[in-house]
Parts: sequence; C-alpha cells; structure tokens
Amino acid sequence: MTVQIALSAPNIVGESVVWDDVRNQLLWVDIVGKSIHAFCPETGDYGRWDTPDFVTSIGLRRDGGAIVAFTKSICFWDYEDQFQVFAQIESEVPDNRLNEGVVGPDGAFWAGTMQNNIAADGSPSEITKDTGQLFRVTADGQVQRVSNDMFGITNTLIWAPNGRLVTADTLKNEIYSYAIDPETNQLTDRKVIVDGFERGLPDGSAIDAEGYIWNCRVVGGSCLLRFRLDGQIDRVVELPCSWPTSCVFGGENLETLFVTSARFTMEESHLKAHKHEGALFAVNVGVKGLPCNRFGY
Repeated sequence: MTVQIALSAPNIVGESVVWDDVRNQLLWVDIVGKSIHAFCPETGDYGRWDTPDFVTSIGLRRDGGAIVAFTKSICFWDYEDQFQVFAQIESEVPDNRLNEGVVGPDGAFWAGTMQNNIAADGSPSEITKDTGQLFRVTADGQVQRVSNDMFGITNTLIWAPNGRLVTADTLKNEIYSYAIDPETNQLTDRKVIVDGFERGLPDGSAIDAEGYIWNCRVVGGSCLLRFRLDGQIDRVVELPCSWPTSCVFGGENLETLFVTSARFTMEESHLKAHKHEGALFAVNVGVKGLPCNRFGY
C-alpha cells in the first residue's frame, strides 16, 4: 500500500473532498483559508477560487454545477465568483456554524452544525457545549432537522448498503449508525459502532465497493481507519500528516483514495519539521470506491 503527495497545497483546514467523474477532478474546500480548490490528478491542472466567507463543505449537482455551504448559508455555485444562496441553516442560533455537508443518495444535501470554533480573524475559538444538529436540505430550499440528538462536532455522513446512515461526533470520539425512516427522513435507532479508538478523533469518511468505511483520524491520528458496518476494525493505514480530514475515492475506476488534511492550530516549529501538513494525499488502498452522489431531483 503506497501513499503519495498528490498536491503540496498547504491548506489550513482542507475538507469535504469530492470526486467529479464528469470533469475528472477533485473538489474540496479550505475552511479557514476561505477558498475552493480543484485538481485533476491525471493532468496536474489546479484551480482555486476565493470565497466571501468561511466555506465549510461542497458537493456536486446533477446539472453539472456544485453546491457549497458557508457558515450559515447553502449556495449554488457554477465555478465562478458568484454564489447563489438558496437555503439558510440555524439563523436563529448565531453561535453555531455549518460543518460537515454531503449529498445523499436521495439527491438532498445533508449537513451538520456545531458551535463555531473559528473567530472572525480565522483564529481558533473554544467549543464549550454540544449545540450541533443534523439537517436535510432539498433542491427547493426546504430545510428539515432529521434528529433531536445534539453533537459537539458533526462529522462523517455515509449511506451504508444496509440502508443506515453512519455519522460521527468528533469531540466524543464516537461513530454512530442510524436507521432512516423512509417516510419522514428522521433518524432513529442510534447505535454506537466505533467508540474510543485510541488514535486521534473521527473526521470525514468514504465508503468502498466492499461496503467498508474509511475514516480520517484527525487531531494527531495520522491515519485512516477502515471498519465494517458493525464497527469491527479491519485495518489502519498510516499517513504522513497529523490531521487527515476527509477522503474520497477518485481517479481511473475509483481506485485511489484521496485524502485532505489540515494545519489549523499547529505551531510553526511543528510545520517546519512536518512540511506535508495541509497537503492532498493519494493512497492506493487495494479496493475500489463508489461514485459521489449528486444534488437535485
């Protein structure tokens, strides 16, 4: 199993990487860097767009564009400088912000919130309470809260072959499995499937063609964790970064697992000694992935 540096991009908080199988490129965001990034592994072509606010997640649309989440708003984006707002999340909770956001197999954008840990100048702020919740946003702008459960940091949104949703609370170091009510989209029957894994904390995830989940272990975890839907750990893959944040299968035949990383809160002395913090990595994990879902009806 080999790990390569796909792009030496010093993202502050690289996140929410997706694979566009039409454009043959990766898209991801740098939350604190207020920017969207695109990279074609085959050609090396790279693009960057600055954003007007902290940009928290990105997804693909069925019409060829993208959907982008900021601190409070969710927007349509067409690879230019304009962002068309079509939904707002938790406007009544000023201290919260959006965090994880992933397009589901139902064509909706599922997003989680958290207490805002980023000050206006981009410096870190302390999280003092569990205020995060999970929402489902449809193409007509309807916003639905899908659970009453509260999270410290919402992360990971994976729709498993058994019909359940896998998600995580980074602060609690727990990964959950929920049943999804097909009529109401409400989450029920929560089960803790990974609890207290000793390396880092759970961040973003991807699912492979064999039904196993790959989870990035942020906050010093320096690895990927592969586990079954019942939580049984299959393997651990070492990475040359401290804070891997999100991952997606991409490239030819979806055979490469691409991983974003972060350098947020790290000391300059650490960054000088670890030059790959914040980079984009390509990992040959020996298994294929699944295509990303697209937003819309």
